[in-house]
Amino acid sequence: MTSPDTLPPRSRIVHDRLAEAGIDARILVLPDSARTAALAADAIGCHVGAIANSLVLVADGEPILVMTSGAHRVEFGVLAGQIGADTVAMAPPAVVRESTGQVIGGVAPVGHPTPLPTYVDEDLRGFDEVWTAGGTPETVMPLTFAQLVEVTGGRLVRVA
Repeated sequence: MTSPDTLPPRSRIVHDRLAEAGIDARILVLPDSARTAALAADAIGCHVGAIANSLVLVADGEPILVMTSGAHRVEFGVLAGQIGADTVAMAPPAVVRESTGQVIGGVAPVGHPTPLPTYVDEDLRGFDEVWTAGGTPETVMPLTFAQLVEVTGGRLVRVA
């Protein structure tokens, strides 16, 4: 585990938000980028389904955060139906950065300038521990499924 004082600035923000929520965060700095679920799972040594990808999407023109299992892709039509949106699409990189303060591949579930409406893939509940980005593409952290839902205020949805 890396000391919070030596974490990248964005990861320190994530650590602090988790600590404020009563979660003792273990943010790990990986030697290489873990921008994809497969890279993260290989680096951590876990099942790809236990990787909780943080996707910033745009639903009816507004950014949302979707925490989805790395085992599958989000089907926009299915998600739109689950959240009552007319349209859902990938957010452009500028919207991701503006909405979260973080870059694609490193978006954590918390630590954003303003919390985003968050939806959590119900398939993640099948794992005792899920791994999310820690604020940069090189940082990851484990959370329980319950912690992920609680700290994000996320609503459970089907995404595929």
